[in-house]
Amino acid sequence: MAKQSWRGSPQAAVLASFLGWTLDAFDFFLVVFTLTAIGREFQVSDATMAGTIAITLAFRPIGAIIFGLMADRYGRRLPLMLSLVFFSTMEVLSGLAPDYTTFFICRALFGIGMGGEWGVGASLAMEKAPHKKRGLLSGFLQEGYACGYILAAIVYFLVFPTFGWRPLFFIGGLPALLALYVRSQVTESEVWLKTRHADWTSLGRTIVSHWRLFLYLLVLMTFMGFVSHGTQDMYPTFLERDWGFTPGGRAALTAFSMVGAIVGGLVAGHLSDRFGRRRAMIGALLGAIVMIPAWAFAPTLGILVAGAFFMQFMVQGAWGIIPAHITELAPDSVRGFLPGFAYQCGIALSGSVVVIETVFAARTGYATAMALTAVTVFSLAALVTWAGKEKTGIEFGQTGASEPPLRCPEMAAGKGG
Repeated sequence: MAKQSWRGSPQAAVLASFLGWTLDAFDFFLVVFTLTAIGREFQVSDATMAGTIAITLAFRPIGAIIFGLMADRYGRRLPLMLSLVFFSTMEVLSGLAPDYTTFFICRALFGIGMGGEWGVGASLAMEKAPHKKRGLLSGFLQEGYACGYILAAIVYFLVFPTFGWRPLFFIGGLPALLALYVRSQVTESEVWLKTRHADWTSLGRTIVSHWRLFLYLLVLMTFMGFVSHGTQDMYPTFLERDWGFTPGGRAALTAFSMVGAIVGGLVAGHLSDRFGRRRAMIGALLGAIVMIPAWAFAPTLGILVAGAFFMQFMVQGAWGIIPAHITELAPDSVRGFLPGFAYQCGIALSGSVVVIETVFAARTGYATAMALTAVTVFSLAALVTWAGKEKTGIEFGQTGASEPPLRCPEMAAGKGG
């Protein structure tokens, strides 16, 4: 009886989406942790290896197109399962790569699967979640990314010193098993069943009609991508180069910072249910600016540890609100495609931040390069967030629930202002 009550419940859907994003992030961050080791084996520089991170991000929009369109035409469950199997397969093949070129191609293909999982999983979870707790559950869902980071750090700490980097990617094939859970325990979104399109032509017309919404979400997600990838992807390299951290030390500190990320995502998500999505996001982004000196220029190890923790508390506090915020802004009938595609296009554009940081770090050091990047992108992300609207707690599946979020001067007194 308990099993029947769990199957098809909002909790089952949210858990599936959370685990999918966790394991997706786990696979992605294995490259972040092993970047210098892979570079040494393939005899390429840090900047060249950073290109494999950038190419993964660049290919994520392709996955968002493929799996997102499937989600709006055929339902959320099938494309979610397919994306899990696909990115897991590409992860295993990455571990078998004989040279840098092959590895580069595998990471590009991995990006397709990674790009498909988030949008489909987020739309399914947020459509199933109770609307009054959507912000809190959004924080839980998005912090699957931080949990994936911690999981990658733990596995890296246990496996890498003895066995090297390749077995890590074989372990990264396990997420494919999650597809079995989705198939057995998660039912289709009731919102999609009510609002699905009869044909591809109808779907295409609806997508095109919301081009202004897409442009706003694209700008928002580009700067949010700069915020997260600018503070996370090269941080283990910064710890190694500027502080001389061992592999174990890097794994421990980054894992600890992700604990801060998880707490921040849940706290900010809950606050967004009470005070609105934009206010909570802007507050977190401004708080992150305050954390920059301790995060990048700490005079002692203790301050460095605290700075890393509270930086990710703020960064992922802002990010934890994103699934609820952008799915609430999206129309019911294109929620599988539009938020995910905008999300992944923004991430693709922001993927260059890791290359920018490594290039400037060669001249100024990682601390200065990362600090200047951080203060710039935090400020701009806060401004873009303020310029939009919000639909906190809107009930999905209701008529007229999806106007574009652009805020002109004459709209400043509207909801969320």
